[in-house]
Amino acid sequence: MKVSKRVPLVVAAVIVAITAAHPAQLPAQTAATKSFYASNNSPAAQWSVQVNKVDPGEVSLEPSFQIAIYEGLLEELSKTKRFKQVLRDGDRNAADVSDLLILRTTVQKYTAGSETQRAVTTVSGATKLTVRSQLCTRDNQIILDRTVNGNVRFLGGNLRATHNLARNIAKTIKDSALQEPSPSRP
Repeated sequence: MKVSKRVPLVVAAVIVAITAAHPAQLPAQTAATKSFYASNNSPAAQWSVQVNKVDPGEVSLEPSFQIAIYEGLLEELSKTKRFKQVLRDGDRNAADVSDLLILRTTVQKYTAGSETQRAVTTVSGATKLTVRSQLCTRDNQIILDRTVNGNVRFLGGNLRATHNLARNIAKTIKDSALQEPSPSRP
């Protein structure tokens, strides 16, 4: 079947004709799209977030895993562009931030995996982490409370599970509807 080179021109002409016939719909649709995008990805009034150190809970977790989760969270939360600022635990500048949320992460389950077993078989050797993540205000009002998993099943080192976990936590927060911060005080 031979397609004419005129087809793209005809399609473009039809689009122009429809737009000219219904000019009011395009700006309204664009405004609705911008409003949806603004409310879900970068609200007009944004929170800042302070990431607390990872609490191992009652799980025996290597310090390297705790640090890797913490550093991964700082990086992944910054990538979401959901927050004005992503601050470290103990940052002195946090005292001056009016719209601050605090991210608390507590490890609930940890299954140590084996890179060797993963290399040999796809059935065993997975490293698994389950954590409870909470976004709280300064006065301990919980804004978001989720259980999130991270693992490495096939290729990659055991610490890859911490990267996957941090990415999953950031995605959960990004996709969640957070209440807007209260108006700034004069």
